[in-house]
Amino acid sequence: MCSVRVNRLLSGFLLVSLTLAVQLLPVAASAEDTAALEKSLGLLKSKKFSDKAKAVELLKKDAGDQSKRLLTVFLDGRLYYMKKNKRLVSVDRQGDQYNLTDMLTQEPLGAVKKREIKKITLNNKLRREIRAALALRDLQNPEADKRLAAVNQMLDRPDAENAALLTPLLDDETDDEVRRVMEIVVALGNLTSNDKQQRVLAVQALDGNVHPAVMSGLKSLQQRTDDKEFAGEIDKVLKSIESKLKVYGFVENLFFGLSLGSVLVLAAIGLAITFGVMGVINMAHGELIMLGAYTTYVIQLMMPDNIGASLLISIPAAFIVSGLVGIAIERGVIRFLYGRSLETLLATFGISLILQQAVRSIFSPLNRSVETPVWMSGSWEINSALSLTLNRLYIIAFCLLVFAALFMVLKKTSLGLQVRAVAQNRAMARAMGVRSERVDAMTFGLGSGIAGIAGVALSQLTNVGPNMGQAYIIDSFMVVVFGGVGNLWGTLVGGMTLGVANKFMEPWAGAVLAKILILVFIILFIQKRPRGLFPQKGRAAEG
Repeated sequence: MCSVRVNRLLSGFLLVSLTLAVQLLPVAASAEDTAALEKSLGLLKSKKFSDKAKAVELLKKDAGDQSKRLLTVFLDGRLYYMKKNKRLVSVDRQGDQYNLTDMLTQEPLGAVKKREIKKITLNNKLRREIRAALALRDLQNPEADKRLAAVNQMLDRPDAENAALLTPLLDDETDDEVRRVMEIVVALGNLTSNDKQQRVLAVQALDGNVHPAVMSGLKSLQQRTDDKEFAGEIDKVLKSIESKLKVYGFVENLFFGLSLGSVLVLAAIGLAITFGVMGVINMAHGELIMLGAYTTYVIQLMMPDNIGASLLISIPAAFIVSGLVGIAIERGVIRFLYGRSLETLLATFGISLILQQAVRSIFSPLNRSVETPVWMSGSWEINSALSLTLNRLYIIAFCLLVFAALFMVLKKTSLGLQVRAVAQNRAMARAMGVRSERVDAMTFGLGSGIAGIAGVALSQLTNVGPNMGQAYIIDSFMVVVFGGVGNLWGTLVGGMTLGVANKFMEPWAGAVLAKILILVFIILFIQKRPRGLFPQKGRAAEG
């Protein structure tokens, strides 16, 4: 009985001891860390650089924020101690005053004169060790973004030390992007190695890499080396990189050309209906685009906290606003001028001036900015030499979507059938019971609504202003004429072709001269092919 009681007491004692030990472990560890930190603080105050180096080694082993802060302040040259009590402080200088902050507690200590403090000096060797220590901390961070930021900092100054620091970490790196940049830093660092074989391997590793730092590093090495054979190898790698850069430059120009072409298609596709199908020269088409852009601006003002949703709502809203204005123009003016091209041109030009002045009176003549949603901001970075802006990608996709929707409307709906019937033979369509006046109004409204949607897209690329439509009216007519009057496929191909051609000509001809040359080309082209790239066939063309 006594032995059982003794065993119970012993078990209880062990349990209590174990609990206390577990609770005291963090305290003990914390006390150990604090002791190491305080020891390093004492060593830093020494005049000997060897003692300061020991302090840096102690701080390197400590993963706490205090150690990192201390190393950073030391590297920045802001680490001092107070002469009266040897207290270690960080200093922010403001004129003759030195504002002090305690390094351990981060307690502000006020301003003092320079004579009251002593700077803790460091040499180049210590600077290198501190940089390596700070870099190693960031490189071992569990977050990939922070590791990438640390490696990118090294990329600005690649050397053999950084290469030696990163080499053992390469195998353990799990993020592909971080590993890719680390490999570049290591290779660039090895370019400065005294070992020729290592330099040759580094050059081979950088072959085909289009990062800007690679080009500058290889060119610098080529200028320094006296080995003609090695210089020739570097030259081959440089030419390989330059050829890749040309390909990526071509792809980038093609992308920007297609995005510009998408804008032209969106601006012209509505005109392809009103001008191509109805034969009406609408000089107010640009102002219908403008109304769509201002609709986007107004809805965004109404929904300032939800920019993405406001943009999506703006698409049908702009279609309705511009479409209703278009129907009003057709019913109020154009219906009385069918078959009188000159009068129609002058009347619609007058309407464009009226719409511009109305917008100036309501919104002022100043340009307005429409905010881009977060999901349309930024770019898709394929590599360091090629990135595609997201807003232009969305506009290309949006253009194709609008084109497909309009094509289906004209080909698969009763309205589309009636539009085609009226366009081919108005008298016969009337005889078959088609209300041509209603079809004219709906066709004009459809084309005007598409122009409003184009304004929504344009608001994401440029400022919204009363004159913004004037910049696209001539381009829209050029697209319609070049592609083929009344042919939607021709409008798509023509818009994309002119956009790409304009973008490839701008670098050597300039923006203005490029447009002039394109205009001259279209004039010469229609002399040979008056009906455009894709002319209409059958009775629609004859009528």
